[in-house]
Amino acid sequence: MDIPWFRRRWYDFRQGHGMYLVFAMTFTNFVLIFYRLLIEQIEFLEDVITNLWIFVVIFLSAYIPVAILIGNWHRKTQMKIEHEQVMKQNPLMAKNFRIMLDLLEGKASAKEVEDFRKFLKSIENGNN
Repeated sequence: MDIPWFRRRWYDFRQGHGMYLVFAMTFTNFVLIFYRLLIEQIEFLEDVITNLWIFVVIFLSAYIPVAILIGNWHRKTQMKIEHEQVMKQNPLMAKNFRIMLDLLEGKASAKEVEDFRKFLKSIENGNN
């Protein structure tokens, strides 16, 4: 039995589920609840927005630009901090940078160099 294969599939499953499927379901749920609680409960809005599809078009035309602006802000300000914190806790990253420093100083063993080379090659080939 190939345990790393199963672990990678489990990771893929969690990523697909958490990032895409649950996102789509919760977004749809949010729109439907928003429509039910706002539009259907306020008589004036129900007269203006006569059905769900009109609401979806209006909602998305406002929501998507706002989400893009917030995402852009996040990428430009917060992501750097988040990645820095993750990198500080990553032992593999620390080992790889230590090996690079050892290489520069001539302290790395031949086995460390070869293992590091294989690791980088596997990343390049998408086999990680």
